[in-house]
Amino acid sequence: MIKNALLNNLLKCKSPDELIEAGSVSGLKKTLNVFDLIIIGIGAVVGTGIFTIIGSAIQGGVDSLGAGPAVVLSMLLAAAASVFSALSYAEISAMIPVAGSAYTYTYATMGEFMAWMVGWILMLEYAIGNITVASAWTGYFVQFLKGFKHILPAWVINCPLWLRNDYRTMYAMCDKFGWDIHTKMPFINTPDWFSNITRISEIPFAVNLPAIFIVLVLTLLLIKGVKESTKFASIMVAVNLFIIISFILVGSFYVCPENWHPFMPNGFDGVFMGAFVIFFAYIGFDAISTAAEETKNPQRDLPIAILGTLIICTLLYVLAALVLTGILPCHAIDTQAPLAHAMRCIGKDWYAGLISVGALCALTTVLLIYQLGTTRILFAMSRDNFLPKSLNAVHKKFRTPHIMTWLSGIIVIVCALFMDLNVSAELCNFGTFTSFIIICLTVLILRKTEPERKRPFKVPFCPLFPILGILTCALLMYCKFRSNSDSSLYFLLWLFIGLSIYAGYGYRNKRQNEN
Repeated sequence: MIKNALLNNLLKCKSPDELIEAGSVSGLKKTLNVFDLIIIGIGAVVGTGIFTIIGSAIQGGVDSLGAGPAVVLSMLLAAAASVFSALSYAEISAMIPVAGSAYTYTYATMGEFMAWMVGWILMLEYAIGNITVASAWTGYFVQFLKGFKHILPAWVINCPLWLRNDYRTMYAMCDKFGWDIHTKMPFINTPDWFSNITRISEIPFAVNLPAIFIVLVLTLLLIKGVKESTKFASIMVAVNLFIIISFILVGSFYVCPENWHPFMPNGFDGVFMGAFVIFFAYIGFDAISTAAEETKNPQRDLPIAILGTLIICTLLYVLAALVLTGILPCHAIDTQAPLAHAMRCIGKDWYAGLISVGALCALTTVLLIYQLGTTRILFAMSRDNFLPKSLNAVHKKFRTPHIMTWLSGIIVIVCALFMDLNVSAELCNFGTFTSFIIICLTVLILRKTEPERKRPFKVPFCPLFPILGILTCALLMYCKFRSNSDSSLYFLLWLFIGLSIYAGYGYRNKRQNEN
């Protein structure tokens, strides 16, 4: 009897009508139109892919092979995996225009337990992904400040490394360059009781101050209102697009086709690894759906925004990759600031500085949108009683979930103290692939369980396209698991932590609120 009750609770679904009704009385202000949604999508997709991740995809890293000039194929493969998922997002977000994204859609199809796990994975996708972007933002910000070396004080231009890096990155830098860690980082003496237990008398200290600063600023902006946030994002995206398009036009005159040989230096393994890395940027489709409850006409605008974002961003990705790999041989491409470095190599120093400004705008937009996604998913989970109800409060003046917004900002700040860019990016990828697979599954399930429900947009060639979306995402995940990287182990650990929280708190709190 108890086993049956437990199983029924784990598999208990919320009907789409229940979800829509809950969303209609959430108190969130409906202010977004299709242009705002496309800005959110482009802002989340273009910035990280072109300004940061593309260099790592071309050259590879410790745990993965580089794609070389075949990064173009990696991008097309990532786009192919995305297009099937994007079509699925378009159908289900128009049918169930509610905050929470894949978490909400899972609740309508697979039940309570799977909904919690997907929500937990989305937290990995957004909050941990935000750490990657914040770290990259710091790098470009430091480069930007160096352009004012004749104006700003030297202590601002050359601030200590331990004030602009997390401690893992500091350890890696000291190991790479043979530095004495005690001269590069301050150490804090630990209490006697702590030393007796751990045998550690000193703890190294490092903090990424610029990353913390920008997260705090954007948290305050999101509390003020989502419409105000998208106005700010639209300015940043406009600058971003201008920089990318001008890079493509200017750089095309310096392309040497010889740099495209060998085209696939690491074969198809490199192409698959490159696609896995690039996929980090395609979180933007999910970010659009998280703002469904704040959209004026979600049934019409969400599908247009999702598909429009995919087309625009894929075209920009491919063109930028062709120009970048044509300007420099792959081994000479910088992994931290690839576009700016390429411009310096062809003697365009002034344009390299302009690119740094564009990168700051792009990464600021991505941070804003990731923070928005984190908040709205937590908001939906709290509304369903998986998290304390007190976190679900809406600000009386701004009509935004201010407590949840602060919570998501604090999560990013704390995690940024000890997580480096590469690990957080790969962890975010695992979350993105999983959520895309879930979206394709929910479309297939709802086609069977709710065949008569009105669908403003339908995935063409269903069930073929959703199945192809599942297979392509699963293939890329398998390639990464096969490499035995640290991030794959951390992903499994993240799932275990989520399961423990649900078993220890979420399930009990849910039952108490039902009773």
